[in-house]
Amino acid sequence: MQIEVVKSKIHRVKVTGAKLNYIGSITIDEDLMDAANIIQGEKVQIVNNNNGERLETYAIPGPRQSGEITLNGAAARKVAQGDILILITYARMDIEKAKTFKPALVFPNEANNLLR
Repeated sequence: MQIEVVKSKIHRVKVTGAKLNYIGSITIDEDLMDAANIIQGEKVQIVNNNNGERLETYAIPGPRQSGEITLNGAAARKVAQGDILILITYARMDIEKAKTFKPALVFPNEANNLLR
């Protein structure tokens, strides 16, 4: 049997931008993506702590050490600059592997979204 478990989480990052007229996605500082083991094009669940919105899109890398967290396309309507988000990815795996699997948990600096 396989189950879906948290693969990675970037906890409490601040939205730096929202671009409505852009092909949908979330732009994430590539340093954060690497730390959380998120790859380009991977599905990301976004939880907005400010308004309770939950949505899914896919990740695209932003400039390193920029702290960029930009929602693009229709997702831009679900956030405001300065909102605090939690970004989560999931993986399917055998239940026995899941019992010992350790997700990548990233806690960036909330002031600038950079790794500490």
